Amino acid sequence: MHNAQDYLHVLKSEIDRMDVEAIDRVVALLKEKKGTQTQIFLAGNGGSAATVNHFMCDFSKNAIPGDVGRFKVISLANSVSSITALGNDYTFADIFSEQLKNLMNDGDILLAVSASGNSPNILQACEYVKSRNGIVIGLTGFDGGRLDQMADYPIHCDCDCIEQVEDMHLMVLHILVCAFKLGF
Repeated sequence: MHNAQDYLHVLKSEIDRMDVEAIDRVVALLKEKKGTQTQIFLAGNGGSAATVNHFMCDFSKNAIPGDVGRFKVISLANSVSSITALGNDYTFADIFSEQLKNLMNDGDILLAVSASGNSPNILQACEYVKSRNGIVIGLTGFDGGRLDQMADYPIHCDCDCIEQVEDMHLMVLHILVCAFKLGF
């Protein structure tokens, strides 16, 4: 890519190739779980941590008006204190699964975002969620990695530019918000 137009051209073609049916399946899952006691946990590293924190804010305040039927949305990437304590006292691979041990109920949802799909802490959190009969939604890029195979609801952005993968992940999460906010 040599300029902004090239970047946008590639991004547009990647958007056109996205599996919208996979996104629609996640919307249907969330609509089915609306009004239940199901919690949604979010996990991501680096830029993906910022993306899930952004989603937590949007989905918590914008998606469902009023105080009836809202989801409890908890970002496992939100507390620097928890992350650094767990990383220091255990390992960095434990930072999400250890938080889930304190918070998760059987059947809850983990929305895991990993461009590579191979982040050890994401995969360990997925394994823990599966051991508790939970549901894993996985957003990936590149070749999808192990997360794409582990997720019950995979959304794979088949792109090898990290910035464009992150753009598409944020767009997918905005679609989830708008599915509730706008009712489509």
